[in-house]
Amino acid sequence: MEDFIVSARKYRPSTFKSVVGQESIVSTLKNAIANRHLAHSFLFCGQRGVGKTSCARILAKTINCEHLTPEGEACNKCDSCISFNDGRSLNIHELDAASNNSVDDIRLLIEQVRSAPQAGKYKVYIIDEVHMLSTQAFNAFLKTLEEPPSYAIFILATTEKHKIIPTILSRCQIFDFKRIQLKDVAGHLQYISVQEGITADPEALHIIAEKSDGSMRDALSIYDQMVSFAGKQLTYKKVIDNLNILDYNYYFRITDGIAQGDVPQVLLIFDEILANGFDGFLFIGGLSEHFRNLVVAKNPATAQLVEKGVQMKEKYVAQAALCTENFLFGGLSLLNQCGINYKMAVNQRLLVEITLIRLCSPQLQQTTTAAPLQQPVRTTPAKTASQADAKTIKHTEAKAAAAEPANNNSKPSAPAETAKPKTTPKPNFLSVHKLIGDEPTPGESKTAVKATGETKPVSEELLLQSWSDYIEKNKEKKRSLCSIMTLCQPIKAGDTEAAYEITVGNSVQMQTIEEHKNELLDFLRSRLHSDQLKLNVSVSKAEVKSKPYTAQEKFEYMKSKNADVAKLSDQLGLELP
Repeated sequence: MEDFIVSARKYRPSTFKSVVGQESIVSTLKNAIANRHLAHSFLFCGQRGVGKTSCARILAKTINCEHLTPEGEACNKCDSCISFNDGRSLNIHELDAASNNSVDDIRLLIEQVRSAPQAGKYKVYIIDEVHMLSTQAFNAFLKTLEEPPSYAIFILATTEKHKIIPTILSRCQIFDFKRIQLKDVAGHLQYISVQEGITADPEALHIIAEKSDGSMRDALSIYDQMVSFAGKQLTYKKVIDNLNILDYNYYFRITDGIAQGDVPQVLLIFDEILANGFDGFLFIGGLSEHFRNLVVAKNPATAQLVEKGVQMKEKYVAQAALCTENFLFGGLSLLNQCGINYKMAVNQRLLVEITLIRLCSPQLQQTTTAAPLQQPVRTTPAKTASQADAKTIKHTEAKAAAAEPANNNSKPSAPAETAKPKTTPKPNFLSVHKLIGDEPTPGESKTAVKATGETKPVSEELLLQSWSDYIEKNKEKKRSLCSIMTLCQPIKAGDTEAAYEITVGNSVQMQTIEEHKNELLDFLRSRLHSDQLKLNVSVSKAEVKSKPYTAQEKFEYMKSKNADVAKLSDQLGLELP
């Protein structure tokens, strides 16, 4: 234990070549050293663990090296390099601004700057977390930072560039360090595994890289933790178990179930995920990320945006090939809405389950090329279409035949069977629309929102039945309208067969009917298969709009009904105001 050194320190970069994921910055610094174009102040910005302080130390060692290599690296053999590696160099000073952020600390640093180096070319001052300096300390530092001695170089490092005052920013060369890419982090972890004699699965290293969020230091800390847990065999299963990460295979399985419209299977997988201790919000976020990866994996030009291991990326490409873009975009929209509403939902599990059911809906299912589930053969006769639909087809065929011109030279028409729409067998699982309260009732066209062009006679009995069906379907969503419709039913107006009248009690009820009249007509016409139906709304003539009675009129009325009222008024001398 005494000899153990954490990987973040043991494998900390000591040369420009060993810096991971910052090629452009390394190249710029090496060229500046080679061309003798060094600035007197640098500002290294970026998130934690991306190599800011490491690059500052490498730059400080390299510019004082007595024998640079042809590649622009420090030789690690001269006295300056050896003293730096041993931690006893007098030309490099580090200041932690988080704990030394006062004016006095900066004044002490300025006093040190005035003395020239005893050996070497430059005195380098590295100020870490420089944004922690107070405003007074920044102002005290301005003059020295703008006009330092020729031998002094300042390297400032910060994770919060926006907190540094503009006058400091204007005096520095600014280098923005980027997040280290997953492939670079995973590659460096693989290199360390080889050096340490550890067998590591590539997928396991990618999981660690994802968890680090672009920080190499975090990745190395997690790596040490995983090695302590798993020993010399670092597997994908051990990593996801220790880091409490949901296995990606769940997302592939549940996407297959969604693509096939298998609602029961999808709900059972989600229940298994909850039983393993994962919450719904984590699951929805992961499934959204999964759908996003499928979208980019579908196009070879964007497949590289899937930041996974080679094997995992191949699985994404294979599953994406079975899905259409409409299916994936529709799924992303539903999942995004679920994520927005999750925190506010009273029953969060129910919200996720409803989202999964909607994902399995026929609309999305029809947009995927995945093979549907095998359905058992039905042993009892089942109607493939309602009687109303069958009559509609027959009526349409007859109308088309009557519309053809009687011409003996005309070519014979195609058989009627070819004009009939093909019906796709419905999956033998629980209806999605029935679960979400949007199940079309028998005989109702799913797309009947516009005129059908039919002229079938209106049946009063079927009209009243359709009227009741509309009330039953919308009684929860449109309570006021359905209450009025229950009290006021349509009555045939005059001798016109397709004209009906609705008589309501007052103008408020009339306005409510008028607001929903177009939707109601579309529903009734689709049920009756006739565009001739008309509804006229009127207010009952029994509604009397009389003016209010005055106090004198009320008093005269009371006297006419009871003589004692007049007698009492005279005895007491009462007068109306």
